[in-house]
Amino acid sequence: MKLYIGNLSFNSTENEVRTLLEQYGQLQSFDWITDRETGRSRGFCFAEMDNADADSAIKALNGTEFGGRTIKVNEARPNNNRRRRQSWY
Repeated sequence: MKLYIGNLSFNSTENEVRTLLEQYGQLQSFDWITDRETGRSRGFCFAEMDNADADSAIKALNGTEFGGRTIKVNEARPNNNRRRRQSWY
């Protein structure tokens, strides 16, 4: 299951969030989302875990405080409304 982890403090690090999630199981993938221009965190990330581990992480972490903010942890939804980048040849 792919998880969305949001409302992260901009001071949180990738390693801190990985460590937090790994308390509930092994990560299959982890995507730390950063601003293209500045390289700073955008305040959210995605992680993939086994379904049982992901459910445990959601139940334990959603709505809890991390880095001074109340984080959101839930199943990621596909974003079918993204604008496609126009290619110029």
